[in-house]
Amino acid sequence: MSDTDLPDAALVAALRDDLTAAGYTADAVRAAWGPLADAATGRGLLGPALRALDARDDALATLSRLLFLGSAASVTAVDRALPTLGVAGAEALGLVRVDGDAVSPLVLLRPQDVEDAAGAEHWWIVSDLDEAALGGALPTGHVLGVGGASLTLAGLQLTTPAERVLDVGTGCGIQALRARRAAPHVVATDVSERALRFTALNAALNGLDGIETRHGSLFAPVAGETFDRVVSNPPFVITPRVAGVPEYEYRDAGFAGDELVAAFVSGVGDVLRPAGTAQLLGNWEYRDGEDGLDRVRGWVAASGVPLDAWIVEREQLDPLAYAELWVRDGGTTPGSPEYAGLIDAWLQDFAQRRVTAIGFGYLLLRRTPIGMPPLARYERVGQPVAGALGPHLGEALSAWDRLGILDDDALAESTAIVATDVTEARHHRPGEEDPTVIELRQGGGFGRVLDVDPALAALVGACDGDLAVGVLIDAIADLLEVDAAALRADLLPRVRELVFTGFLRLA
Repeated sequence: MSDTDLPDAALVAALRDDLTAAGYTADAVRAAWGPLADAATGRGLLGPALRALDARDDALATLSRLLFLGSAASVTAVDRALPTLGVAGAEALGLVRVDGDAVSPLVLLRPQDVEDAAGAEHWWIVSDLDEAALGGALPTGHVLGVGGASLTLAGLQLTTPAERVLDVGTGCGIQALRARRAAPHVVATDVSERALRFTALNAALNGLDGIETRHGSLFAPVAGETFDRVVSNPPFVITPRVAGVPEYEYRDAGFAGDELVAAFVSGVGDVLRPAGTAQLLGNWEYRDGEDGLDRVRGWVAASGVPLDAWIVEREQLDPLAYAELWVRDGGTTPGSPEYAGLIDAWLQDFAQRRVTAIGFGYLLLRRTPIGMPPLARYERVGQPVAGALGPHLGEALSAWDRLGILDDDALAESTAIVATDVTEARHHRPGEEDPTVIELRQGGGFGRVLDVDPALAALVGACDGDLAVGVLIDAIADLLEVDAAALRADLLPRVRELVFTGFLRLA
């Protein structure tokens, strides 16, 4: 993006001052219209929030109506809510359109709470009007605001410091802004010039320098460059490539099937520095008996450089459910004239490739460090996850690297400590002393629940950082009257798994 495309710094500063003075934060907006209206707003129902604000003419209420809900206001009210910027400044920034005494929003500008390893902040994120504000289907060039997928990926981002980060398919720029908190230099790319303008505006509005925008697809804008980290919420939605089916830039990249994610996975190694990581969300197809995660394995294997892969499938949808999800996402509702035709187009497209299901999940890739064993973990984790996963993922990678230099003898000589979020549950049949099921439950991370046998439960319970793992196993073997060498061979691989998944940490 050239300098002429950057937003006017003085106007942006004026807008920031006015938003701050009005107390335009996420908490303040939620308090202004109450929990019921807030829940309704999250479902695209604006009436309760508008009614809650109807009797108010303060700056917070005006900004919430205009820039959060996308409802028109008077010139007088907007000038009062934005005393430094004024209606003329808001119009110059492309935020509103003025028609006589009516001011209509052209974009949404919503407060966003941010909290990670760098601390807590309040941001404002500008994006296009959504279907609730438009009252109908989205235009194909729509630039999405901060939604569920955006927040998921933001929470997945590793929090360890980096030097250079690449955000592929930046959209409104939320991932680039998050990445900037861990790195001094971020390159944000997109095929949409409009998206890049939003990214530049959001960076400036939130006082973040060091974010460079570039136009282009996938890795073409950074050919020959390398990065410590790549993040992407790419346009991975599987869309029929037939006439009459809208192609939304924010979710469709013009690839057939799941080829966009395949191209990303197989090509990202070329822009990663040694031990550099890439994180993205994606879809993959299950075709005629072929497991979707096996397809992802093939994409990783096709990389020109060795890649570690930790792939977590969070959900599977059948073709009909998938079609309904994304047709509705574009603003086409059941019962409308176009709905049935769009659904049928999706189903025909899936049938041509013999697709039986579509997986969705998280992909964590890393350029395999020299001399280290490759990480190849493909799993399905369907339980709810509380909190950001970024710190947990970083700790797991560090644990993998440490385990990689420890053979079984060295691991047996190490001491381990049970994580503070781990609890144990034992289930007994009535009247029986010995449990039939012993579970280890994880409060953080992926919230895993593991069925364990008495030997492993005893080992975990004894891991307080005092005695070495091997000493504990030998003592448990004596207690259970089993062969110590055999018990070591059984338990040490499971100790590795517990360290990687965060139930144990090596002292």
